[in-house]
Amino acid sequence: MRWREVAEGFSPTELKVDRVFYGGVAPCRRDDTLAARLRAVERVITATREQPFEPWSLRDMSRVAYVSPFHFNRVFHQITGLPPARFVGALRLEAAKRMLLTSVLTVTNICYEVGYSSIGTFTTRFTRLVGLGPREFRRFPERVSTATLNSICTRLVESARAAGRDPSLAGVVDSTELSAGMIFVGLFRSPVPQSRPVGGTLLDAPGPFCIGRVPDGVYHLLAASLPPPDDMLDYLLPGDARLLVGIGNGPVIVRGGKANAPARVTLRRTQLTDPPLLISLPSLLIGAANAVS
Repeated sequence: MRWREVAEGFSPTELKVDRVFYGGVAPCRRDDTLAARLRAVERVITATREQPFEPWSLRDMSRVAYVSPFHFNRVFHQITGLPPARFVGALRLEAAKRMLLTSVLTVTNICYEVGYSSIGTFTTRFTRLVGLGPREFRRFPERVSTATLNSICTRLVESARAAGRDPSLAGVVDSTELSAGMIFVGLFRSPVPQSRPVGGTLLDAPGPFCIGRVPDGVYHLLAASLPPPDDMLDYLLPGDARLLVGIGNGPVIVRGGKANAPARVTLRRTQLTDPPLLISLPSLLIGAANAVS
């Protein structure tokens, strides 16, 4: 792979990433420093999205970023919320999800295609992060119709409105964009929505929400919104153009069954630096519906 050709030709961006800590940087230089680091990370994400099945090492990615491996690893983690290797692994699983639903390749062939050498490791990781095994995920559109899923959504919204007594967490979802779809709100152990949440709720519009009793711990509040689906693939493979996402205003600390403070989530359009949404939203909905029925 010719690293310089991959890295060149990337236009600057004026986006600011408030999550990155720049201690000791003079205020007049902070924006320039932040923008340069963001451009470096975006160069790498663009390259890995174009070639997700390449055996990307930390050194390979740092060459595209034009910084040392140590510095790149730290900045990438600060900006995206994931170490580089986990981000690339998520891209590979995202590609596997698409191949499972849009190709006739066997699960074994897809496993090797996306860079895994063991079908057992692939199946275990896919199941943990997506919420369904590869074969279950492939069969999902045959087993559940869009009409059934919409009906489940309506029932869950009504149930959430009636179950607001003594929650572990209360908060508000707002949006910088018009949102005409269902809003999924969940508490996750990880700062990215991979694997099943410890608790969650469903809204049909921005506004107040409550999440019922969850075990004590430190969690991350994450939300995602999709417009009403045209078919099941829209839910199973949500495109960036349709998807709104949001993160809470800080870690949620639950002690004695109660959060340390109310939470707020602002939905926005996805950005290049957002990790892929791996968790299967339809399977979460069905699991939640079975729990309240």
